[in-house]
Amino acid sequence: MNTLIESNSAVMMGKPVVKGTRITVEQILEKLAAGETIEQILESHPRLTRPAILAAIDFGAQALRADVIYPLSAA
Repeated sequence: MNTLIESNSAVMMGKPVVKGTRITVEQILEKLAAGETIEQILESHPRLTRPAILAAIDFGAQALRADVIYPLSAA
């Protein structure tokens, strides 16, 4: 279990966040997908740490592992 990620219904409507912040796993993954580097994210969010960003990535991977994936059809 990852101790750097938490979900609390009173914080960000229960979305998983980096513990002690209001920065969601979703926000971190979106920034990475948009091409931001870990260093850029750390610069813009001084309360984050490299281990917290890596924990967010790991949380996303674990969440996807639990989902059923349906292939996209070619339209």
